[in-house]
This record gives sequence, C-alpha cells and structure tokens, in this order.
Amino acid sequence: MSEVILKIENVSKQYRLGQVGTGTISHDLNRWWAKIRGKEDPFLKIGETNDRSKKGDSEYVWALQNINFEVDRGEVLGIIGKNGAGKSTLLKILSRVTSPTTGSIKTKGRIASLLEVGTGFHPEMTGRENIYLNGAILGMTKKEITSKIDEIIEFSGCERYIDTPVKRYSSGMMVRLAFAVAAHLDPEILVVDEVLAVGDAEFQKKAIGKMKDISKQSGRTVLFVSHNMAAVESLCTRVISMRNGTVLSSGNPTKIISEYLQDSSFSERKVKFESISDAIGNANIRIMYASIENASATDKDSVIDVTSTIDFRMKIVNLTNKETISIGYDLLTIKGDVVFGSGNKFNCTIGGVTEVSCQIPSNFLNDDIYQIFVYFHTNDMADLYSNTELLTFEVKDIKRESGYLGKINGIIRPQLPWFLNGKKV
Repeated sequence: MSEVILKIENVSKQYRLGQVGTGTISHDLNRWWAKIRGKEDPFLKIGETNDRSKKGDSEYVWALQNINFEVDRGEVLGIIGKNGAGKSTLLKILSRVTSPTTGSIKTKGRIASLLEVGTGFHPEMTGRENIYLNGAILGMTKKEITSKIDEIIEFSGCERYIDTPVKRYSSGMMVRLAFAVAAHLDPEILVVDEVLAVGDAEFQKKAIGKMKDISKQSGRTVLFVSHNMAAVESLCTRVISMRNGTVLSSGNPTKIISEYLQDSSFSERKVKFESISDAIGNANIRIMYASIENASATDKDSVIDVTSTIDFRMKIVNLTNKETISIGYDLLTIKGDVVFGSGNKFNCTIGGVTEVSCQIPSNFLNDDIYQIFVYFHTNDMADLYSNTELLTFEVKDIKRESGYLGKINGIIRPQLPWFLNGKKV
C-alpha cells in the first residue's frame, strides 16, 4: 500500500498587484477587525484569476486557487504549465519560502528545494565554503556535509574551481554545485524548479539520472517543474497540468503532456502593448510588439504550413544608454529541444521604438509546436533582458491533414535537392 508523504488541501495564494501587503492602512484595519471578530478576511472574497494576458479590473489576483493533490512516497511528480500558471508559487509555498493565503500542507520528512540558481550562495566565498553554507541552509549538519563533500564535488564537476570564489563561476557551474548539494542532502522530498535548463546537456542527463536514483533506489519523492517536456515525460511517474493558478488535469505523463500541447489556448503568436509601462520587459528593454507571421499568405495571421515562409517581428524600446544592442533568439520545440539560434547587432534608438525582424525559410520546420526564447545583450555580452516564452506557434502539414498520414522524421524537414545521374530532379 502506498504511503502519502505530501498532502495539499485547498491551498490558495492571493497577491495585491503593485504593492507589498495590502498597501493601505484602511485595508490593514479591515483585515485586523475581521480577524479579532473571528470573521473571514474580507479581501479573500475579491480578486481575479491569474490570467496575465488580460487586463483586469481588480487590484487583487489569485496566483493559486483551491489546489488539492496528494503525493506518494517514491513518486516523481511533474508540474507543467505556461508562465504565470502558478507552478513556481506552488513550489515556494511547499518549500516554505512563502505561506499560503488559505489552505494547509501536510508533509512527512525533510524538504530540500532547488528553486533558483545560486540561492543561498555567497559570491565572495569559495565553492567549498558555499557547500557548507548551502548545506546548512538546507538543514544538513557539518558532519553530514563533511562525510559527503568529496561526492558532492565530484558530482558537480567543479573540482578544479572548488576553492575559487563563486562570483567567478558561470551560471551553469553555479547550478551544478547547487544541485549537487541538494541531491546529496538525502531529503524525503526534493523540490526542483526549472534551474536544470541552465546546465549543459551532459549535466542535465546526469541530474535526471540522479533524480531517478533518488526516487527508485532511495524511495524519496521528487517534485519537478520544467518546460522541457521530454525530461518531464522520461523522469516523472505522474504529471499535473496547471493553468491560471488552478490544477487543470493530473495523470499519466504522456497523456497529460499530449493534452497540454494540444490545448487551443496554448498558442500565442502575437503580443501587443499600447504603453511602455504595460509592455513585456524590464528597466533596460521593453517589447511593445512581437509576432510570428505567415509571410507566404495575404492574411499574416493565417495557419502556418510547412511550406510557409515565417516572419518573426518585434518592436522594442531601448531604455539603456547604449545604442548598439545584440538581439537574438532560440527556436525551441515545445519539448525543449533547440532547433537553432540566431542573432545580430542593431543600432537601436535610445528611448525610441526600433523594429527588427528575422525570416525563417519555407520548407524548413517540421510540423510541431515551437517557442521563441528571445534575449538581449550589450556589446560586451552583459545581459539586458530575456524571455523564455515570448511567443508560441504551431506549424502544420496541410497535406498530412488532408490524407497523408506520415510525418517526416526529425526536427526540421528542409527541401533538399536530389539528383538522378548527375541531373537535378
């Protein structure tokens, strides 16, 4: 009989947009008065669903609403959903980084969390010193860490730099070391957010193998959040799909992932904003407009066939004091495989709108769902801004839909020339 090690009951989390706490004395007094009378918090009755694509009327938003599920000992639970679905908020609540507005969480045993690269690391301390620091934060004793430190260093692959301050580490080295510490903590529950995407392919394979060992050999539980559907499908025994702060479905990984990818609301080929304050971005870059257009058709928003030429367009506002900016993007399949990357340097008017575009040739992409991961850098490659899910779009094989049942193998399907007896056919 399976043993429930984690139980989430009616968990909800409410935030007030633009402020910390309620933001006003009157709101605080109303909450205090309700509390001393034993009444429900009046602000729990208001608030809107966390749909980031629509402008709301309420200043309160439910990042999570009525989340209920159980996790058995030794289970590897995958949590998937678009950005803003509530995945990271849920993990932060489970890791006690923040508390739920309503609901309860019951656990058996120690929880180790790996939520963000370098969390709990001090940049001036060496890798070895940070192993002890991070281990202590995660609940390990000095004796435990000392007994496992050689194994941790070997697993991280950072042995040559282990006595170097981590401020000189790359983000990949940081996540290697952080995961190595968390994985060797021997927790009853290991919580892992998207951070594995930072590591290289070899480390991702090693990390996924380690998580499988943790669950199968040690009987420990893993909660894994990722946009890499291939990793989720291969690692997890069960998957939960989330949307707008609620659990959409739960069950067999292959079935739930397939439903998630086929969800009609998943595709977002165009984003457009009227004001800079509303636009996607940060203090350096604001994206006023971004779209994937069918350049082969009169209607640019029409279905993209494998034979279509595709235009990726953006209008950005450069808020830095540097005119030359490197703009690039990676095109990924929905399962997280990188199809290709492309970029260039542009002279972007400081404070003004600059339009850039890139064309993907026809007869190149296979029928699949793709995502645009866009990034901006200075001339010396300092990060300005990046967005892992700027746009999502689908390429269809119209011939296959009208009777052709096969699918060309591979991520791409270029129309390559063939020759018969030296002559092109």
